[in-house]
Amino acid sequence: MSSREQDSSRLHGEFKVAGGKLVVVDLEVRDGKLADVSLSGDFFLEPDDALADINAALEGLPADATGADIAAAVRANLPADAVLFGFSPEAIATTVRRALAKATGWNDHQWEIIAPTPLPTAMHVAMDEVLAEEVGAGKRNPTLRFWEWETPSVVIGSFQSLRNEVDPQGAQKHGVTVVRRISGGGAMFMEHGNAITYSIYVPQSLVDGLSFAESYPFLDAWVMESLEKLGIKAWYQPLNDIATDQGKIGGAAQKRFSSGGMLHHVTMSYDIDADKMLEVLRIGKEKLSDKGTTSAKKRVDPLRRQTGLTREEIIKTMMDTFTARYGAVPAGITDEEMALAEKKVADKFGTAEWLNRVP
Repeated sequence: MSSREQDSSRLHGEFKVAGGKLVVVDLEVRDGKLADVSLSGDFFLEPDDALADINAALEGLPADATGADIAAAVRANLPADAVLFGFSPEAIATTVRRALAKATGWNDHQWEIIAPTPLPTAMHVAMDEVLAEEVGAGKRNPTLRFWEWETPSVVIGSFQSLRNEVDPQGAQKHGVTVVRRISGGGAMFMEHGNAITYSIYVPQSLVDGLSFAESYPFLDAWVMESLEKLGIKAWYQPLNDIATDQGKIGGAAQKRFSSGGMLHHVTMSYDIDADKMLEVLRIGKEKLSDKGTTSAKKRVDPLRRQTGLTREEIIKTMMDTFTARYGAVPAGITDEEMALAEKKVADKFGTAEWLNRVP
């Protein structure tokens, strides 16, 4: 039973610092101010009585205080010799804001996981919209879905210029399908067997109280654990790159929906044909349009080189880690969801109008 269920008058917030420790706060709001505040977690703090100083700093703060104001109050009340390891005043502020927003935690949800399912690329981006909307509407449990595809593809960000990102002659030469997704960010070059892509569909309550920058590593903490099991030390390079000391291995993008659902998806490089990619994508070349955002030229370090494992072995480690961490159960795509995605392809994602929305 969560603390939220134990006492409905108290608010509960949690925040796992990326690469750090878990911060937990329980509090009440009385007359618009924080009261009966109790901070806890698996962090390290010296001296011991600094915990009481932090609680005292939070006590009486306005419930509408900004994160910056909360962090400043904590910092001002800490003794000069205080040492915070694995967390910070800013992490405390985020945790408080999550409690005040009545944010949900990972363990407040029943998770489902969909194994790699081959679909045309346009169907994958359409399915992202379908499932995110269904989770927001409460028609489906929060879900992790792995992609699978047969034909080489380029998936460009919602706001990118098609002419700036894709060389049409290169795409035609290599039989590459070009699709525009609903989230922002840069272009993804995805050959069959050379990338690992997954989508997470969550209620926005899971990230309430988090900034956009904080939500990326928060939603991918399980991925960092998976990579660590594979012997890879990875981290988030703000805003949305997953990197190692050898270079970028993946990129993430997000989209929030009016239904209350949210999409977070990631593509990681398993292997790469750099020469082919540079023939298809116009990375580092002169812009042909003054519209849209551009993809950054970054060093890529594929997972195959780093691990020596097959793509299937890496995906299995990822699925096993997510399942063990969050109690996910196997699921599939329903016939109704498939039909909805097919209609979205016909009406939107498969149309020239959508593909060329930013010329």
